[in-house]
Amino acid sequence: MEANLAENQLTEIEEARAFAQAIIDTVREPVLVLDQDLRVITASRSFYRTFKVGPEDTEGRLLYELGDGHWDIPKLRLLLEKIVPENGVMEDYEVEYEFPNVGPRTMCLNARKVFYEEGSHTTILLGIEDVTRQRVLEREKDDLLRQKDVLLEEIQHRVANSLQIIASIILLKAKAVDSEETRVHLQDAHKRVMSVAAVQQHLHASAASGSVEMGPYLSRLCEALAISMIGENRPISLKVSGEGGSATSRQAESLGLIATELVINSLKHAFSENTKDGQITVAYDVSGTDWKLSIADNGVGKPDGVFAQPKTGLGTGIVKALAQQLGAKVETLAGPEGTTVSVTHATFGKDAPCRVKGGEPQSSNRRRCCMLAPMR
Repeated sequence: MEANLAENQLTEIEEARAFAQAIIDTVREPVLVLDQDLRVITASRSFYRTFKVGPEDTEGRLLYELGDGHWDIPKLRLLLEKIVPENGVMEDYEVEYEFPNVGPRTMCLNARKVFYEEGSHTTILLGIEDVTRQRVLEREKDDLLRQKDVLLEEIQHRVANSLQIIASIILLKAKAVDSEETRVHLQDAHKRVMSVAAVQQHLHASAASGSVEMGPYLSRLCEALAISMIGENRPISLKVSGEGGSATSRQAESLGLIATELVINSLKHAFSENTKDGQITVAYDVSGTDWKLSIADNGVGKPDGVFAQPKTGLGTGIVKALAQQLGAKVETLAGPEGTTVSVTHATFGKDAPCRVKGGEPQSSNRRRCCMLAPMR
């Protein structure tokens, strides 16, 4: 009777051991089972395959003796002799080491101390994940990103120089031509190039953060436009208002070009020679993911209920195309007291007031046009 009981217990132990070994062998990452003296009880098939050793060279031996002492790694000693005994568990502990048979490896170690109800002995499960390839790919990616940054810096430098050269050539040509009409067109082209240069310079300065603060960005852009287009004899002020907010570099680039075209349009057509207190206000407001860019002037405007429909020009086409890229709609409010053009994304500002006279909000009964009215 006792012999049968002992035989049954032995069978159960063997079955449990075989079951445990089967579980270990199904794990993809290398696994070692160590006793309390750090001798190898068993190892997974993936361990033998990864490190090119066999059971006869592994089982029953001290961990630090494996592979002629190649596993005697200071960080691994610290993990198994200090951290695991004190904490009972260790996760994601990286070790770099060069093994003779497999070369340099970066290993992510996970260890757990296992206690048993019967007896005072313990075992340690040591999981070894080979993350060498992932770390190599990460280093390669970092190198590529650094190379990209260097190339972008070079491109930005070349673009800035090219824009300055183009602007200088256009200005020289404008001074040399005899036709007044041609001179005006060349001067307009020069102003556009200079505004693009200002946009490019500010976007380059903001590229590191990945986003652009629209308040300072529009202020700097308007300063450049004022210097290039508003002479000392023209009593016209150009200011930026609104709550501001941030945008991606691509959005900021398009919004800057839209603001440039609309400000140029106002400067060219909104004010007569007798204007004494002209004002253009550029506003940018944000609500969640929605935003609104508006350019308002207190110029001559148009009589109530009268919308002139001149031939669509280059500026109109630019604004329409950029607004479409941004998924925005363009609205024009015009009247005797001035004109406001708003570029609105999504639902923001459906009933928002427009800044017109002196930059102050006005709830006007002006005619609203949901399509872009041709520029004056």
